[in-house]
Parts: sequence; C-alpha cells; structure tokens
Amino acid sequence: MKVLFCCEFYAPSVGGVQEVIRQLAERLVEKGHQVTVATSKLPNRNFTSLNGVSIKEFLVSGNLVRGIFGDEDKYRQYIIGSDFEVLMIKAAQQWTFDALWPVLEQIKIPKVFIPCGFSALMEPAYATYYSKMPDVLRKFDHLIFYASDYRDINFTKQHGISNFSIIPNGASEKEFNVNKDATFRSRNSISEDAFVFLTVGSLTGLKGHLELAHAFDKLALKLDVKAVLVLNGNDCTRLDTNLLSFLRSYISLLRSYGIYYTARHALKRLLQKMGVRVGRLEGIHDIAMTINKNEKHKKVLVTNFSRSELIQAYMTSDMFVFASNIEYSPLVLFESAAAGIPFLSVNVGNSIEIASWTQSGEICPSERDERGYTRVSADVLAQKMAEMMSNELRLKELGNRGKHNWSERYTWQKIAIQYEQIFENLQEKH
Repeated sequence: MKVLFCCEFYAPSVGGVQEVIRQLAERLVEKGHQVTVATSKLPNRNFTSLNGVSIKEFLVSGNLVRGIFGDEDKYRQYIIGSDFEVLMIKAAQQWTFDALWPVLEQIKIPKVFIPCGFSALMEPAYATYYSKMPDVLRKFDHLIFYASDYRDINFTKQHGISNFSIIPNGASEKEFNVNKDATFRSRNSISEDAFVFLTVGSLTGLKGHLELAHAFDKLALKLDVKAVLVLNGNDCTRLDTNLLSFLRSYISLLRSYGIYYTARHALKRLLQKMGVRVGRLEGIHDIAMTINKNEKHKKVLVTNFSRSELIQAYMTSDMFVFASNIEYSPLVLFESAAAGIPFLSVNVGNSIEIASWTQSGEICPSERDERGYTRVSADVLAQKMAEMMSNELRLKELGNRGKHNWSERYTWQKIAIQYEQIFENLQEKH
C-alpha cells in the first residue's frame, strides 16, 4: 500500500504532530508499506528519506486565516496527480490541510483527517474558518480522534458526522523497553535518596512549568525528606536567532494556540529584546534560583535533555507532574506510563481519559477559563503532590499498572495496526 501523510512539520523538527506521524510512518514501513510525508521545507533538513520514510518538501507556510504563502498549487497538483492509495492529513489550522479545501473533491483516493483538537475553535479570528469546517469534514472518507470527549469530536458530532474512529496516542516500545541507567542521577547531580518530580514540554509559557515551580516552592516536605523538580523543555523564545526560524516559531504558536496568545507572546519577546525582564520563562529561572539558594532539601533543575537522556529521566523519576494550560492528547502522559512511573495531571485535554485508560495517574482539581485554558492553584497542586508523594504503595501500584496497560494497548506498534486496518478497509470500499 502506498500511503501519503501530510503535516506542517516533520523530522528533524520536534513536536507532538511530528512525533506521532513519524512513529506511524516508520511502523507502516516496517510492515511493508511505502510511506511518504508531504511537509514544509526546512533549512536544516539535508535528507529526502528517514528510516525508510520518503519526505517530499514544499516551500509553503501559513493557513487560511493568516494567509497561505508559497507554492500551494504545486502541493495540490502533487496530490491530485499522484498514485498514492491513501491520503492522511494531520491537524487543522495549517497549510497541508487548508490548501486542499478547494480541491478535495478532485482527490479520488480515500482521504483520512486527524483534526488534532481544533485549538482555535474559540478564537474570534477563526469564526468564519470553523463555520465552513462541517462541509470540509464531510468530504473526507474517515476522521480519527484521540479523545472521546473534546472540542473537535464534539464539534463533529454536533454536525451529524459519524464516519470516525477514536484511536489513542501512545509511546514508543523501542524507546521505553530499556533498562534504567544507574548513573543518571549521579551525572545530573541528583541525590539517590531524593524524590524526583519530572515535567516535560516546550517552554512556551503554556506547558505548566511556572505553575509547577510555584507549587514545588509551596510543597511541604516531611522531616529530612529530599525532593527534586526537573523542568525539562526547549526554550522556544531563544531559538529565533534568524528571520526564518523566528517566523516559523510564530507560525507554530499561531497554529497551536491562536492569535490572542501569540500576540501577547510577541509583545513579551519584544520587551525581552529591549532588555526588560518579563514573561514566564524568567519567572521559572527566578523561582528555581531562589529555591536552590534557600531550601536545604529542595532542588530545581531546568533542563533540555537529549531524547535518550530524557528517556532515562522518565525511567529514574518517581512521579510525572503535568500542569499544562492547553493540550489535546498529551504524549507525555503515555510516556510516563511507558516508563512505569505514575503521573499527576491537571484536567487538560483528555488527561482524565488517559488516566482511565492507562490506570497510571490521578487528576488534580483545576478549572478552565472562557478560552478553554486550564488553570490550577499552586496551593492545590502542591497539596496533591505531597499527598501522592507520601503514599508509596499507591505510587508503585499506579506505575506497575501503567506499564502493563501501555505494553498491552498503547505502544506505537499496536496503534499503527489500527491505522493500517482503517486504510485497508477504506481501500476495499473505494
């Protein structure tokens, strides 16, 4: 079977969309299928294939709300004139999906779409865009959702569309079926007897790092108990060292979080360039510095581990904590289950559902504002962290159940089979 995946960014670019598509594409190649990924041209990509997956680059950017720039016609004609047998596009609000709206009926092969959350559904600037979405969705043969109760699937149901499947995200059996590295803690200056909290996410200001730093500062420890908080993530605000990467970072923010957040982010970035200390990233470092200086039994590490080192951070931590403001179906919760460590998450995306599926986590009380962003009190989060931290039997039970359930149902190898079955069924019907 010849399969074409379309997504805005792909390896070596890093992110949730890129990771899901890469894992699925490589698993399908291993099963004997030919897979190509159509994606944005990147200056740091010096290859046309990766692990058996062909990559077709297009110099296109944007979406229908901000405008699509580049050779979108070349992209359309590539798909219309191709001999692929199945097409799958991941995520709305980006050019590989939006550019095909005018020609969807000309694409005769089975078409699959993963809406990926509809993150800007509540943004006023996207009102017209989403008013047209039901008619666009009806032109696809099948839709795939990661959650059974979220804004994208609920939107779809409200408009009477029923040709969809729910397939959870997962974590890589290749990465997580490894042994713990006994030297991880020592080489990262982490005490062997410390209780380690870990969180993972890009430092956009929306992944909960600052909320966790505040909660950790308030965390009440029992006598002589040591605790370490590892805040892992790449600093997005410091990656825009040239115009192209600058524009790409803001395109990604717009697609993921909408105009309101991106405008605020741009203002903060401008003030930072002027030497004004503002923003959540500075707050994270300030709190970490204060805790490390004044707290005898607490330590905060702000890190950006390599992928292999991050896997070991998962494997050797005691609990994963997640306080992100907005998500769809966070991969990091599946990864904590794969590592055999329990998680504590705010009610963001479908975290409640993931906790139920994996049986490896608990949910901290939190609220969502009028734009759909999750907010959590530092005091409440600190109390819940302390409560879970003190129950060793519960932590062990959650970790063991999560590891077992992940290996049974949520490895990419097993998830790829579900996608393969959908593709094959669509081919038979076409």
